[in-house]
Amino acid sequence: MTVAAEGGTRETKRGEAPRPGPLSRIRQSYNRNWYAWAMVAPVVAVIGLLVLYPLVRGVYLSLTDADSQNVGRTIGVNKIPDSFSWVGLKNYTEILSGADHQFWPHFTWTIVWTVVCVTLHYGLGLGLAMLLNRKLRARTFYRLVLILPWAVPTFVTVFSWRLILADDGGILNTALHAMHLPTPAWLSDPFWQKTAAIMVNTWVGVPFMMVSLLGGLQSIPSELYEAAEMDGATPWQRFRHVTLPGLRSVSSTVILLGVIWTFNQFVVIFLLFGVNAGQDAQILVTWAYRLGFGQDPRDYAGSAAYGVIILSMLIVFASAYRRWLARTENAAA
Repeated sequence: MTVAAEGGTRETKRGEAPRPGPLSRIRQSYNRNWYAWAMVAPVVAVIGLLVLYPLVRGVYLSLTDADSQNVGRTIGVNKIPDSFSWVGLKNYTEILSGADHQFWPHFTWTIVWTVVCVTLHYGLGLGLAMLLNRKLRARTFYRLVLILPWAVPTFVTVFSWRLILADDGGILNTALHAMHLPTPAWLSDPFWQKTAAIMVNTWVGVPFMMVSLLGGLQSIPSELYEAAEMDGATPWQRFRHVTLPGLRSVSSTVILLGVIWTFNQFVVIFLLFGVNAGQDAQILVTWAYRLGFGQDPRDYAGSAAYGVIILSMLIVFASAYRRWLARTENAAA
């Protein structure tokens, strides 16, 4: 029997009460939890204003030929209207086909940058977390010292590293020169720029991994280690069969966050090299910023297209990563 319901119809068996439609369920949920809706409304409004509107505007601009010369603006009392035109997928075609000669080199470097940095973050963070999880004298002091790079504002850290890595008169090169060792051009040579960027980002990112993995280590029952030790397991076997499985949930989350944050790590690259320097060391997000704000005329359409491509890649990666984790956990179970 088909019963009409608000928001649609629902198939019901004879003798059963009709199930409410979607609109009825939404209204019932609002009547029961109106206070929750009221508390969430300001957050939704702020997110819509600061995130959704710029996102929609960026997608729209990426389908045009907008730049700083044809976008509407106000000069004194004169208002100049928009004069850019709709070009469809032309910007995406030029970028992904390599016609701009910039996307694929920056994409390759961004992938290398992300993989190397996240690997170093996780490896060093796990090693330090395991060290601090042991019973050591002055363990609290060591934890405080190792968390300091995370507590210091990033711009302060990067500017400090600029002083350390300066080609002429930098602290590191001065020390290397005193030991009669080569003094690399950390902030001007393309290879050493990339090396310096990885060094600085590793310094900035390791404390987060360390703190997160330390919390995961402390949640693993000590009885598992005692049982493994009584069974004759070696330290490596205990690490492989007790520590790593116990950290699986924490590791999956911090690695996903680490990839997203590192892939979009704007601050380190921008502050270390600036918008017009270190072109070979620019990752996709800083190159998109350079297109939109670091040249004349400013290519708003190209910058927006880069932003949409970056967002799409991260969404695809996050979806594939979560599905792979789900399959792995199901296979392990």
